[in-house]
Amino acid sequence: MTSSQLPKFNLPPLTTPQRVGENKQRKLEIDGDRVRNGLAQLVLTLVKLLHELLERQAIRRMDSGSLSDEEIERLGLTLMQQAEELDRLREVFDLKDDDLNLNLGPLGRLL
Repeated sequence: MTSSQLPKFNLPPLTTPQRVGENKQRKLEIDGDRVRNGLAQLVLTLVKLLHELLERQAIRRMDSGSLSDEEIERLGLTLMQQAEELDRLREVFDLKDDDLNLNLGPLGRLL
């Protein structure tokens, strides 16, 4: 896999290291808000992927007839609440839905 095929995140650029004091130590200056949002993007992408997998598994179980009507109802409500919470968190971190869909190069989009 080449570097152009790796998933791309909107992580903050690091500033040029600066010398501190006489002992020539280096200090990185990092924008905390951008790091927080980049981390939130990564975590929400993984949570959305898990949510999609749970939805697909639920559909398979419904199609196979292994769930009762009550279980189907509970499962549907839970998945809807999960999706609403994902949307709420996405808005909190000012992310678009497409921000949670990684480009995996030749494999295509994640979701």
